[in-house]
Parts: sequence; C-alpha cells; structure tokens
Amino acid sequence: MQKIVKLRHLTLGAGRPKIAVPITGKTTAEILAAVPAIKAAQPDLVEWRIDFYEGVTQPDQLTQTGQQLRQALGDLALLTTFRTQGEGGELALSDADYFKVNTTVLAGQFTDALDVERYHDEVAVKQLVDQAHAQKVVVIMSNHDFDKTPAQADIVERLTSMVAFGADVAKMAVMPQTSNDVLTLLAATNEAHQSLTQPVITMSMGDLGKVSRLAGEVFGSCLSFATVGAASAPGQIALDRLRPTLTDLKLS
Repeated sequence: MQKIVKLRHLTLGAGRPKIAVPITGKTTAEILAAVPAIKAAQPDLVEWRIDFYEGVTQPDQLTQTGQQLRQALGDLALLTTFRTQGEGGELALSDADYFKVNTTVLAGQFTDALDVERYHDEVAVKQLVDQAHAQKVVVIMSNHDFDKTPAQADIVERLTSMVAFGADVAKMAVMPQTSNDVLTLLAATNEAHQSLTQPVITMSMGDLGKVSRLAGEVFGSCLSFATVGAASAPGQIALDRLRPTLTDLKLS
C-alpha cells in the first residue's frame, strides 16, 4: 500500500488526483502578477518553474522572489522546479550549477516541495534529497523523455529507482508517437502504483497523451498538471476544464 504524502493541507496518494498549475514568469513582476488568477482558480498546488526566471542563477534574487511568491500564495502548496534543458526546460546549466540553484531554493525556506531530476550525478542527487528532507521539504523526483515512450519495464524501473533514491513522489513524463505508447505509459503507471511504496505522477505528453492527464485515479497517478494562463509542457489542459472531468471520472 502506498504512503500518503502531505504538503501543507494537500495530500498526494489518496482520492482524486490533485491539480497543479505552473508559474513561468521571467521576472519577479510577472511571477507575482500570475498569482491572483491562479488563486482564484483554486488549484491544489503551484509549480514555480524557476528555469524560466531570469534571476535563477543569482542566489539573492532567487531567494527574495521565492519568499515574495510564498507570501503571495498564502496557504497554497508550492513545488519549485528547475527543469534542465535536456529534459524540456528553458535554460542549460552545468550539473554543478543545477545543484547550486536547488541548494539556494532549500536555503531560502520558501518551498514545500522540490523537483529533483533523477539522472544527474548520483552522489549529488542523494545529498540534495537528504538536504531537502532535513528541512522537511517533499522531494518529487523526476525524469522526462520528450522524444519517445520507453518500454513499460523501463518506465517502472525508473520510477522504482527514484523511490530507492529517497523520492517521496516519483514522476515520469514521456512523449507518445502512437496510441500504443499511451497504453504503455498507463500500464506502467498501474504497475508502479501497485508495486511501489510511494505515490507516482505520470503523464503521456502532447495531444495524443491528454487522456493520461484525465485517468490518474484509475491507473494510479496522483497529480495532474493544468493551466491557468501559460502552459509548461505540451498537452496540459486548462484547469477549468480538467477539474470537472476528474470529478466525472471519480471512482465511487
């Protein structure tokens, strides 16, 4: 049986999949300006994509903006993510700089959860996980394949590896080329949901994979990413359309 992961008032791993929305502003002003509409839409979680933020490599700027965002969000849970360019992000950083940025995020004490990409230096990944847990920050460990959908066994192995590395939640996003690829992702999700101790987040991206963003409660994905304004990945659905569909598909 999978554990329940808590972020503020939010629980991942039980009931209807929760809904996250991204903030992708380049400046502090743009980031804070996105907050009122997001709060009005009432998502469960906000993901701040700091790879879009122009001050991300300046520790003081990153910390100050993060703390301002934390205050503006009120009780909304915050996930902070630097998505590397190789996994679909906006900015190319060396591994050393990637870990420096994430260490700055933790030191700023403004985030409830931290995205940690699995496939970096393994010693550094484990150290970052330990740092996050020492500050009681939830680790959502991730891997993204924007080119293809790996085999079912490969997807499950990657998610399993994340849990072994200390992930509180394991996340995998893949790109489908055919409808069979979408089925592969859903089958892998179902298998991982049944076999792992921690909740999982999965998605098949693009228009072809949109069904995977709707069917999480059936197959075992605990979070779906929606939009209020700009999208952060292909195939994301507007929150005001996603929420009623997730409710319609709720298991009794």
